[in-house]
Amino acid sequence: MTGWSCLVTGAGGFLGQRIVRLLVEEKELKEIRALDKAFRPELREEFSKLQNKTKLTMLEGDILDESCLKRACQDITVVIHTASIIDVLGAIHRESIMNVNVKGTQLLLEACVHASVPVFIYTSSVEVAGPSSYKEVIQNGHEDQPLENTWSAPYPYSKQLAEKAVLAANGWTLKNGGTLYTCALRPMYIYGEGSRFISATINEALNNSGILPSTGKFSTVNPVYVGNVAWAHILALRALRDPKKAPSVRGQFYYISDDTPHQSYDGFNYGLSKEFGLRLDSSWSLPLFLMYWIAFLLEVVSFLLSPIYTYRPPFNRHTVTLSNSAYTFSYKKAQRDLAYKPLYSWEEARQKTVEWVGSLVDRHKEMLKSKTQ
Repeated sequence: MTGWSCLVTGAGGFLGQRIVRLLVEEKELKEIRALDKAFRPELREEFSKLQNKTKLTMLEGDILDESCLKRACQDITVVIHTASIIDVLGAIHRESIMNVNVKGTQLLLEACVHASVPVFIYTSSVEVAGPSSYKEVIQNGHEDQPLENTWSAPYPYSKQLAEKAVLAANGWTLKNGGTLYTCALRPMYIYGEGSRFISATINEALNNSGILPSTGKFSTVNPVYVGNVAWAHILALRALRDPKKAPSVRGQFYYISDDTPHQSYDGFNYGLSKEFGLRLDSSWSLPLFLMYWIAFLLEVVSFLLSPIYTYRPPFNRHTVTLSNSAYTFSYKKAQRDLAYKPLYSWEEARQKTVEWVGSLVDRHKEMLKSKTQ
């Protein structure tokens, strides 16, 4: 494994930056290229401090810019493709999501062929598999189950198409006569310091007398810590570069979870924030089937108004299903093929995340103090 190099797309993001931090510890890595649309000043500073461990080049560019991708892939050994638009609420235009998540992935695969990059790892999502119905119960699901999300919502659909493109590209002939080898990782709902979903939930509660918004009280899920998802990417690239391990990994997908207890989304958010005085909403809530049909009616209203007005419902059938299904997956296949086991225990992951939630609470208090002065 002498003198290899790695390109990480979406390197300024929640997961991408964690992958970069782990990559600098890898042996004989001569360069990391971090590609994103923009890097926050504080992350630029942090990445520049990592320079004393290995060469780290920050590239600002668009995943839809072919010439940018060709330059980024030049002399690269491994591509880790995390860049994507994540949108579960339907806030972003469908065409934008499909362009970045599907077309961007296809352009990057073509750039890899042009630059003769032999290894491509794709960050997919558990949403590629589902849930397709809140009535569907999957406990400790695995890769041999023929699960496929049937929603046409742009995020899961785009991730589904992109993952298929990546796995179909396994075995492509590269410009130098070599072969492209690919695999995809399907993480569960990812949590940890910097999660914009947790941040939004905590901030909403802080602005609502400490009452946490109810997003998924009927769900049973197994969230995964961001540090463990990043670690799985490192193990995947090691496996695809190892002649002994690679044959069983090429063209495969893997569910990535850890030892975080199975629980509801609401229970999970409460567990991370209860010590700061945040609490669950104790008021009566609608039965799940009724929420689902109200969501359907809101979608009909949105459709009927669409010629004259853009109405975005507060929830839809897809988000009701996503937030309220029993949907958990095992990491046994990743353990077998990638030698994956969580780098962080549940206790460590919880402690780190709770400390970060505490910093959000402190920041809110400081903000209120400055307003009253």
